[in-house]
Amino acid sequence: MTSIKAETWRENALCRQTDPELFMPDVGGSTRDARRTCMACEVRPQCLDYAVQAGEQWGVWGGLGQQELRRLIRARRAETEAA
Repeated sequence: MTSIKAETWRENALCRQTDPELFMPDVGGSTRDARRTCMACEVRPQCLDYAVQAGEQWGVWGGLGQQELRRLIRARRAETEAA
């Protein structure tokens, strides 16, 4: 996993070229365009690793919506605690 401080991946992220509001939709808003951007992005894995390490629970990160991201964070924490 990458370190939270190793954020050079952000320089190559496709989201830098789009409206940041896409990735923080209002409650009930669509995440479709943000997810589409993420799926085409070469740094998606690094973005997702960052979001999990940082405990980001809002917005679209690495192609996951808020609920999916929260589940992944809980699952990874449980794995760490079980180890």
